[in-house]
Amino acid sequence: MFCPALRRAPRTLRALSLSIALFGLVIDTAHAARAMPVVAAENFYGDIVQQIGGQNVEVTSILSNPEQDPHAFEASPTVARQLAAAKLVVYNGAGYDAWLEKLLSASRGNQRHVIAAAPLVGKKDGDNPHLWYLPATMPAVAKAVGAYLERQDPAHRTDYAANLSQVLSQLARVEQRVAEMRKRYAGQPVTASEPVFGYMAEALGLQMRNARFQLAVMNETEPSASDIAAFERDLREHRVRVMIYNSQTSDQMTRRLLGIAKQAGVPTVAVTETQPAGKRFDAWMLDTLDALDRALAGAH
Repeated sequence: MFCPALRRAPRTLRALSLSIALFGLVIDTAHAARAMPVVAAENFYGDIVQQIGGQNVEVTSILSNPEQDPHAFEASPTVARQLAAAKLVVYNGAGYDAWLEKLLSASRGNQRHVIAAAPLVGKKDGDNPHLWYLPATMPAVAKAVGAYLERQDPAHRTDYAANLSQVLSQLARVEQRVAEMRKRYAGQPVTASEPVFGYMAEALGLQMRNARFQLAVMNETEPSASDIAAFERDLREHRVRVMIYNSQTSDQMTRRLLGIAKQAGVPTVAVTETQPAGKRFDAWMLDTLDALDRALAGAH
């Protein structure tokens, strides 16, 4: 028996699907129009902004590839346009992302708000710029971001306050882990290919050796022969329990030292300057601390 309704059903279904798609497009467009454009120089700062701002922010993180050497980054015209459109910019400072400071200086007419991590924790050019491994940095940045969003968008103040509280709770767990590890490992000698992890090592109470070697690498100068010899001796004679290295930079010297560490049976721990994709900042820090904990516990 022929039923006209059955024949009309596909057309009605197509029309309904089209309506739903158009409705979704309207919602997405409206969200894009009202979401605050934010640029973070590094993706770990972008992660903090996103967690606090939620759907009310549209975050672009410039340095986000954990396979890329951040020191080799060169800003493009696209980055300049993103900065020009941003209402909030968050970056590290202390000379780490000087390329961004230059771009900001070139377009001062914008009504954007800028948050630099370095002055929030009393750091300046010439200090170790790897501030995200300093436990005090992210809480300070999160509070500054939360305060700005609440001022700028008071209609969502309650949401921002709740999100900030959650972020600070996550960061507190990192600080608790650091305190727990410090009780067990304070004073233990370690070394590193460069001072990326320096602030965290200090917070853990570790005795960091070969500081001159690390400083030379950070400043892109050649370590002295005596400093290289001292580093190699520390590994071969087991004067250190762990070697920490930056897996985002790979040069002949680092590869040589990793080879010596392997031959000597000294555990190595990789750290990065960029937050891994798919992880929150606190999870990244906790994973790194767990890896170091295993290495220190297993070192002889």
